[in-house]
Amino acid sequence: MNKLWYLSQISIFEEMTSEEMKAIDLLNTIRHFNWVPKDALVQTPDTILEGLSFVKEGKLKVYKLNDSGKQFTLSILTRGNMFGEINSISFGTKDVYIEAMEPTLVCSISEAEFDRLMISRPSLALKLLKAVSERLKEREEQLEQIAFNGLRERVIHMLTMLSSKFGTIVDGYALIDLPLTHQEIANMLGVTREAVSGVMSGLLKDGVIKTSRKSVQVNAAMLPQSK
Repeated sequence: MNKLWYLSQISIFEEMTSEEMKAIDLLNTIRHFNWVPKDALVQTPDTILEGLSFVKEGKLKVYKLNDSGKQFTLSILTRGNMFGEINSISFGTKDVYIEAMEPTLVCSISEAEFDRLMISRPSLALKLLKAVSERLKEREEQLEQIAFNGLRERVIHMLTMLSSKFGTIVDGYALIDLPLTHQEIANMLGVTREAVSGVMSGLLKDGVIKTSRKSVQVNAAMLPQSK
């Protein structure tokens, strides 16, 4: 695939005209990396990437480890999502681990190049602010769930959110396109696998979900709106 096609798939570029895309492509501002293998670390707290980065293909998991080595998943990034830290903007990915959940292709842009691009393309700046706002909203919803809801409600909220982002409706259920074990769900919620397993058993019995090895389907009636 050529570079121009990949740029058109990245979320903040997706609504640009072909002429605008070609103009940006000629600027040579976007640096391309090789495919990152599954389970490989793109970043650690000690090896932070410079500038901003984009996921072109694949999925990345953003997480932290506590002193005892327990993992807490902060977010999952897929095609079009951004991460990184510069003076003018932050995606909250400093001091975290970023790991490939599957073979993933990443590109990046330096802070100086990014600033020039935003000045020359104000429409991109507005789309970027929207992306940051959506990321902050997700974090706020996570905090509200932790503060006000029990584990069953938190698990349902997490699964419906993942269904909205990564799900495909099949026979009335949203199949989440992620390898979701009970341990992975526990990592996302900051609880034990045993606690999650108990809740998942109840949801399965109530028809809220269907499960198979490393996959979860959520009853489409639970989603805010069907896809």
